[in-house]
Amino acid sequence: DVQLQASGGGLVQAGETLTLSCAASGSNSGDYAIGWFRQAPGKERDGLACISYSSKYYSALVRGRFTISSDNAKNTVSLQMNSLRPEDTAVYYCAALTRRNCPFIYEADYWGQGTLVTVSS
Repeated sequence: DVQLQASGGGLVQAGETLTLSCAASGSNSGDYAIGWFRQAPGKERDGLACISYSSKYYSALVRGRFTISSDNAKNTVSLQMNSLRPEDTAVYYCAALTRRNCPFIYEADYWGQGTLVTVSS
C-alpha cells in the first residue's frame, strides 16, 4: 500500500514560481515511481512529470518550465513550477505509478488528495 500527501498549492501571479511537495509512505512506496498530474475545471486530467530512480520524464505541456526532483532521505518528490501562467490553474495531484508507466505519465495506481494552484493574470 502507498499513501501520498501533496502540499504547497496556493495563489500566485503569472510569471512566479511555486514548488509542490509530495510525501510518500507505505510498505510498498519504494516499488513505485512518483508522478504529478493536474486537472483544470471542466478538463481531463493531464500527466505532467514522473520520476523513477534518477530518470525524469515530462509532458510537452510543462517541459522546460517544470522540474521534478526527489529527496530519498525524506521520501518526498517535488515539482518546481516556473514561469506560471493562468492556464496552469488546476488541482495538482501526485501519484504512484509503476516504473513501466512512468515514461508515459499514465495510469497511476495510488493517488494523493490534490492541492489547488491558482495563477492570476
